[in-house]
Amino acid sequence: MQESEGWFYLSYRTLQQEGIGLHNMVVLTVTEIERYRTELAENAAALRALEMIEDCEGDVEDAAIALALRAGQEPDRSEQWLDGLAKRWRVFLCQADIQAELAAGTIANAIALLTSETTLPAILATPVVLYVLKTGVDGFCAPLGEKR
Repeated sequence: MQESEGWFYLSYRTLQQEGIGLHNMVVLTVTEIERYRTELAENAAALRALEMIEDCEGDVEDAAIALALRAGQEPDRSEQWLDGLAKRWRVFLCQADIQAELAAGTIANAIALLTSETTLPAILATPVVLYVLKTGVDGFCAPLGEKR
């Protein structure tokens, strides 16, 4: 991490000590990170997010909290902060075309659309989409299917 990011790193570590980001569910392997780097090669924000995920030893939740701090947000829950963030964008992510792409394992278009068509900071789109993909698209979108 660069020295200019020192304040960010210290804030992140403080949050970890307070229990934010310690209860994680989604971890990417080095192989998965490399595969996503290839798919997202044209998306600078996505590549920065993948770099943070790698720095967090593949832990998507810890990386999302760190990225949120960098984006000026203040994670406010000690557990499953990323789950809550993803749920805020569930209606968008569970549109039939995006859901189909995620179910097929491709993420580039979903990240691009989430970034361009919502107010979610671009740096957080990658962890949100990866969270949905890795926890299961069908299960994530099921509550919307029940309401239809």
